[in-house]
Amino acid sequence: MSANAENNSREVLERVGFIAALVVVLGFYFVLLGRIAIDLIASGKAAAVGLGVGVFILPVLGVWIVATSVRAAFAHQHLARRMHEEGGELDVSDLPRRPSGRIEKAAADALFEQVKQEFEADPENWRTNYRAARAYDYAGDRTRAREMMKRAVELERAERSGAR
Repeated sequence: MSANAENNSREVLERVGFIAALVVVLGFYFVLLGRIAIDLIASGKAAAVGLGVGVFILPVLGVWIVATSVRAAFAHQHLARRMHEEGGELDVSDLPRRPSGRIEKAAADALFEQVKQEFEADPENWRTNYRAARAYDYAGDRTRAREMMKRAVELERAERSGAR
């Protein structure tokens, strides 16, 4: 394994470890909140029951947010792996960068225009949607990047289920 690939593997493992630790800590927090909510509800006092119901909503909502975020992250990683294997990732290595490391706005916009033409030529292809999502992200438009990535995930799933 090359030194670059080894560093990438280490970086991925560190990120996965950090996310796993965060999920465990959040799980502990959700259990703690759930126990507090149950204790409040069990007290039988009207104010405590109302507060307990409100507190109980927090861990339920938290579990849903964590679960959907982790599921989306796995789906995005799956697409990134497929694009990498197919050689379809956007090459941004030569683009000028700001001191922060972000791609300069003009270069990101030019990249987006190129990818936009690919997308418009084949909007029902998950690969062009994925590339458009990445281009939106590089251009700083996170909202559209998320929308396009969600669409890319749906199209890729449809392609996989239709291929079976």
